[in-house]
Amino acid sequence: MLKDYMGILSLDENEDNIRPLTFGRPLASIPIGGRYRIIDFILSNMVNSGIDNIGIFTKTKSRSLLDHLGSGKPWDLDRKINGLFIFNFGPIASYDGDVDSLKNNMEYFTRSKQKYVILASSNMICNIDFRKAAQYHEESGKDVTFVYKKVQDGKRNFIGTDVINLEKDNSVVSIGKNIGKEDNLNIFMGIMIMKKEFVVEIIQTCLQTGCAKNIKDYIKNNLKNITTDAYEFKGYLQCINSVNAYFKASMDMLDEKISRELFYENGLIYTKVKDEAPTKYGENAEVSNSLIANGCIINGKVNNSVISRRVKIHKGAQIQNCIIMQGAEIHENVKLKNVIIDKNNIIEKKKELRGDKEFPIVIEKRSLY
Repeated sequence: MLKDYMGILSLDENEDNIRPLTFGRPLASIPIGGRYRIIDFILSNMVNSGIDNIGIFTKTKSRSLLDHLGSGKPWDLDRKINGLFIFNFGPIASYDGDVDSLKNNMEYFTRSKQKYVILASSNMICNIDFRKAAQYHEESGKDVTFVYKKVQDGKRNFIGTDVINLEKDNSVVSIGKNIGKEDNLNIFMGIMIMKKEFVVEIIQTCLQTGCAKNIKDYIKNNLKNITTDAYEFKGYLQCINSVNAYFKASMDMLDEKISRELFYENGLIYTKVKDEAPTKYGENAEVSNSLIANGCIINGKVNNSVISRRVKIHKGAQIQNCIIMQGAEIHENVKLKNVIIDKNNIIEKKKELRGDKEFPIVIEKRSLY
């Protein structure tokens, strides 16, 4: 177990291509899989690997995230020693990169007894055993170990995600972006493993020289002066950096093999517990290949869809390839295909919305359509 490791989640993700879902919430707290939030995956991965000291650095719009995380009890992080620490820096205008954020909270580092740091973002959906990656890092003896995945569909998937280019000795030569030009890529999972003293040294150097505002940028610009290695992750991965990627990840969860790996392979994925009554299926309900959370009332047809808590689907409604979030109500004879309905929306009678698998329609929060 990784008792000598602390986890740092820097929620500095680019939200430009997923704005319809981040209105009023950070990317990390977007609902996914019917009852989870995006941050649940990386947080559970760390806890399942034995990390019990985790700091979350979030920059803005964090009410929903703070409400979801609470004291960290669902992840067994409500502790007197170590546990969950959340640092919120208010509006975007006051945020100046994770170096500035970490500098303002150096006491968190100095008080923590762990020797190593796993620095990660929240937007990678996977179930990874960090113990294997940590062992690989310690055996390599390098300054930084990057965690990556080899993919063969780079022209259609992981667009805009960081990619790493490797030498024959597995050291990192450069970090770039996937622009959709090649299929075979090494996707950087936004995860780096380092000694804590090395992270502190980077922060101090950045503050003294002003050479970078983010730890990743500093490392990217100084690869010639830093010893690096790369650990290959071979499981399922999806980067949530756009509406399309979010839709694809949600639809992938309907695949039994992927779902079993994501939620059980290296430990369970934990989330905030909400006590709800079981879902009620009326005599007109027809449901196939779908994830249905508790507390729903289903009287229509639901196929290949993800339905969150307390959703009402009335008689005659037809839902196909859709994501319906918490508290939404779909009235009689509504037809939806390739649509994302955010929380607490109402779709009135006989409406018909049809998106495309590559370009789903998004109905933002608290709309009456």
